[in-house]
Amino acid sequence: MKKLFYPAIFHEAEEGGFWVTFPDLPECMTQGDDMQQAYEMAVEALGLAITSREEEKQELPSPSEPNKIVTSDGTFCVVIEFDLLAYKKRTNAKAVKKTLSIPEWLNEEATALGVNFSQVLQEALMQKLGVK
Repeated sequence: MKKLFYPAIFHEAEEGGFWVTFPDLPECMTQGDDMQQAYEMAVEALGLAITSREEEKQELPSPSEPNKIVTSDGTFCVVIEFDLLAYKKRTNAKAVKKTLSIPEWLNEEATALGVNFSQVLQEALMQKLGVK
């Protein structure tokens, strides 16, 4: 899975800090007390919007070109980098039970060596998918 990059509009808030909107994801908004917090909150909000759309089987919109986004006074465009795989690892690490079949002789050999079947399957799947 590759990283995604979506432009966000940072709006200076009257009381200080920033509120953030995404032109391509109108449901996605957040805020922060300073630039760092607003950026971090924008990454989290983007993650929630993307995974929600994914769960609802909605297509993700193509990101707008940042240089084509028009801003007004008190606003500016920032490109938010989002790593979907890292987000999923951090927010959805619950275990899922799988039933599988292997030859009896292989089961006996692995059991005799104290092999952790879940760990071996996880490592093999990550290698097969090319993820860490």
